[in-house]
Amino acid sequence: MLSTHFDMKDLGEASYVLGIKILCDRANEVLKLSQRTYIEKILKRFNMHNYSSTRAPIVKGDKFSKAQCPQNDDEREEMRTIPYSSLVGSLMYAQVCTHPDIAFVVGMLGRYLSNPRSQHWKAAKKVLRYLQGTKDLMLTYWRTNILDVVRFCDANFVGCINDKKSTMGYIFMMAGGVVSWKSVKQTLTTSSTMEAEYVACYETCCHAIWM
Repeated sequence: MLSTHFDMKDLGEASYVLGIKILCDRANEVLKLSQRTYIEKILKRFNMHNYSSTRAPIVKGDKFSKAQCPQNDDEREEMRTIPYSSLVGSLMYAQVCTHPDIAFVVGMLGRYLSNPRSQHWKAAKKVLRYLQGTKDLMLTYWRTNILDVVRFCDANFVGCINDKKSTMGYIFMMAGGVVSWKSVKQTLTTSSTMEAEYVACYETCCHAIWM
């Protein structure tokens, strides 16, 4: 043990780490991770705590492009005081820690950090409204003797209007909960839906080997 080599103080079981609440129910053999408090803080920071929730962070068919970005100084000045980067950064932290369900839309919004417009700002606030309705949901893991890792992957085709590249995502599950996930634009341009799916499968397999 480290305590035999270093001076250490035992603070007991961890209950809160970096904005993540750890709920350990030994009686029911379940572990849960929650960011309710963090989400409530960012809702208040961006004055969205009194807004109604929405059922999905993005609607099917919603796409963003450079054509929606500010095209002149007046439009850029309009966005200068809007804390778009701060909001997307806050959403990214929730996505990385406990909310794989917003990985796709947050990844898309992150592509416009340097030159956003009102459409991107409204879309980011919609993600906040979605978190308003899902802040009580938690990553949940059950004690089990079966530690098989289950993998899923998917890709759209030409999801990015600007460079015609596809967006892929994968998710890994173990002990009844999600343990790793990612949504990212592919680095090469594929010529068919099948090729885009193969690229996603390859990236997923690479991550599986690493895990």
